[in-house]
Amino acid sequence: MERGVQRWVVDISKWEPSPHDFSSALSLLPQHEHFFITRFIRMEDRKRALVSRFLQYALVHELLGIPFDEITINRTVEGKPYLEYDKVGLEFPNFNFNVSHHGDFVAIASEPLCLVGLDIVSCVIPLKETVLDFVQNFSSYFSHLEWDNIVNAGSSDDILAEFYRYWCLKEAYVKAIGSGLAYGLDKVEFHNTRWTSISVKINGEDVKEWKFWLVELGKRHWVSIARGHPRSATESYKRTLKRSEFNNEDYHKGLHLPSVDFVFKTVEELILLMNSKRC
Repeated sequence: MERGVQRWVVDISKWEPSPHDFSSALSLLPQHEHFFITRFIRMEDRKRALVSRFLQYALVHELLGIPFDEITINRTVEGKPYLEYDKVGLEFPNFNFNVSHHGDFVAIASEPLCLVGLDIVSCVIPLKETVLDFVQNFSSYFSHLEWDNIVNAGSSDDILAEFYRYWCLKEAYVKAIGSGLAYGLDKVEFHNTRWTSISVKINGEDVKEWKFWLVELGKRHWVSIARGHPRSATESYKRTLKRSEFNNEDYHKGLHLPSVDFVFKTVEELILLMNSKRC
């Protein structure tokens, strides 16, 4: 089952395609995916969307051995992507994945049994307001403890970094359960020891069925991973899973699988992979 724990990331700032090269890369994806990429006006946004799709198709193909032309990736009404395939096998009893992009990085994470949520944040300095004014806009999403930790973190730079770390973890949790909503995030309270040994309380109760990781990618970007119980999924997302209930022994095998480092990929590697499998 360990093989189902995958973490891939791409630095898109290193890819500057010509219009022709971008169109060629886009043509490697199924036609129905094109709109979700070309709807963006800015090239940077198109690049992120394209690489996000590349990562999904490439990981599914490499991990599960499904031919590219047989891969069907759909999305729930809340926008969570899922693989529509009924032959994944016993090695991955509940295979699912999640993607995220922000700033220079696009990433994907997969899990064989537990829910997985992934979020990337780029620590962007606000241009038209102070750091305190900026973070104040989001104060309702944090518990009193989290908010105190943010505003008392130190310098403006420290406050901004602390804000983004908490926000990254909250987004990973929301994306793991498939809700797509930030409502009620003040009831999801994160605790940490220098951003390791991360735990969560929900409505004031310790939740033991989840694990979280926060990793600095570089260039003031952080990525967070949430791993939790399938029964926590929203109803729409739960319907896409093979199983939502596991006995404690089986579930803890999935929950305590080793964490793995992110593997850096290039866009050129993904293009080569998708091209080679079509020859």
